[in-house]
Amino acid sequence: MKKLDSLFNTVLVAAILTSCHTSKSLVVISTTDAPKVIAPYSQAIEVGNMVYTSGQIGLSPVTNTLVGTDIGSQTQRVLKNLKAVLEAAGSDMEHVIKVTVYLKDMDDYAKVNDIYKDYFPGIKPARSAVQVARLPKDALVEIECVGEIK
Repeated sequence: MKKLDSLFNTVLVAAILTSCHTSKSLVVISTTDAPKVIAPYSQAIEVGNMVYTSGQIGLSPVTNTLVGTDIGSQTQRVLKNLKAVLEAAGSDMEHVIKVTVYLKDMDDYAKVNDIYKDYFPGIKPARSAVQVARLPKDALVEIECVGEIK
């Protein structure tokens, strides 16, 4: 009986993964209100009622260059970019479930938090924040998130 249960569970998991991740269920999200991608990836992918954003750095959607050299201006732009991508997917900041923040310098953590809190005034999503050795275009911060589509 244990072998049968194990086999059933394996088949069930395989069926769920197959039904959730077929190429037909993946929708590429793209908006001109966020910067063009700078490598082979999508701004976000929609699967079912979920949206998974790529990491955003502080690039201007108009010039595709970093908006400034300080953590404040880059964090503001990153969150505006994320908001634009989420809205293009039919979501918004209130429907974000999980956020990952990548910082060039963990000493900027408090400054990022001060700006971040204004973008998530209601329920705060789950979050991780880590310091990394280097970010694309030598940005100071990169943020990605997972959200629910409204």
